[in-house]
Amino acid sequence: MTRPFRPAVVAGLFVLALLAAGCGTASLRPAGRQAPAPPGLSLATTVTTAGGTWAVVVAGGAAARHNNFWQLLVRPVTGGTWRLATPPGVASNGGLVAAPSGPAALTAAFRPSQSLAFTPLATSADLGRRWSAGVLNADLARVPAALAADPVTGHMLALLATGTVEQSSNRGATWTRLTTERAISRTGPGRACGLHSLTAVAFTAAGLPLLAGTCARPGTVPVFAFSGHSWHPAGPVPPAAAASQPVAVLTMTTTAGRTFALLRAGTGPASAVTAAWCAPPGPLTGTWVLSPALALRGGNPRSVSAAGDGATAIVLSGRTGLVEPRPGAAWQPLAALPARTQSLAIGPGTAIQAIAPAGSVIAIWSAPSPGGPWTAAQHLAVPIQYGTSG
Repeated sequence: MTRPFRPAVVAGLFVLALLAAGCGTASLRPAGRQAPAPPGLSLATTVTTAGGTWAVVVAGGAAARHNNFWQLLVRPVTGGTWRLATPPGVASNGGLVAAPSGPAALTAAFRPSQSLAFTPLATSADLGRRWSAGVLNADLARVPAALAADPVTGHMLALLATGTVEQSSNRGATWTRLTTERAISRTGPGRACGLHSLTAVAFTAAGLPLLAGTCARPGTVPVFAFSGHSWHPAGPVPPAAAASQPVAVLTMTTTAGRTFALLRAGTGPASAVTAAWCAPPGPLTGTWVLSPALALRGGNPRSVSAAGDGATAIVLSGRTGLVEPRPGAAWQPLAALPARTQSLAIGPGTAIQAIAPAGSVIAIWSAPSPGGPWTAAQHLAVPIQYGTSG
């Protein structure tokens, strides 16, 4: 919603979230160590489920003036056009994190902004047409995979800005602590990689909690699965080119039963990213398939998108985009991305779409296949009231 804190709306979603938190007023964020965000990766992303494709982008103006409003878009699999699906009633300046929980279901988390100290939640079971309210009474981490949902059990995971991982067994109605970054770093797998921070949460296809992060020691990939009351290493073997470099997991998700992770090996101009996919039953017993390493050559990954069929799309700095059409395939470069492209959507078929907000308009550009020309496909008007969040 781009018109935050209107009284009539606050009486709905936002106030319900406050009551669920047992908190009647906003407060300053509690002090605590902040888990560092992966370098360069924004909250903008897309993910495809059996029912459609969801996209998170930011529209509006300057973040310094609180004129940036994060939006949720959805494109149903039965139709070719996008529509706004941003849950109403809560200011979205702090960012949106989306966790698909079924073919047409998703939970959206509004990261705290300004002086809020909790994270309002909104859940939809019908591709964003209707929303119900909830709350996570904490500050969600500013990473695209800070929230995860298991479509079978309704369990959820949330990575907080302090490095704590919260869990819910009732679709986000109540939350309890699962573990912390410090606790994981003291486990055998955590010590083996020299865990520096946690960056993502997910579930395996079998419903096991998954955590990912950054390592200080080379030769390991920091993905951990919780099974049998303990944490186990569950990441792939690092690419040969990264054997002597530390590895960070920039994001991780499970869609259509496949677990996806984007790995970054090394730092600076010599670093490279690799897409990793693991088919059911999941990382503990399944086999990871890695893409060829994609040298960044001084660029930075801006956003990454995952499709249920195992395709990956990535936006790099400098209007550069690439697609991996299936797990393990070579990266295919796209034509220079349209200006202001924040994320890419894969499909249908070989088509690629670029989502490019500019002020209060979100432009959708389409290419028939990787390398094909971009043509304007759709424009969405976002009802923004500038200056309402300052």
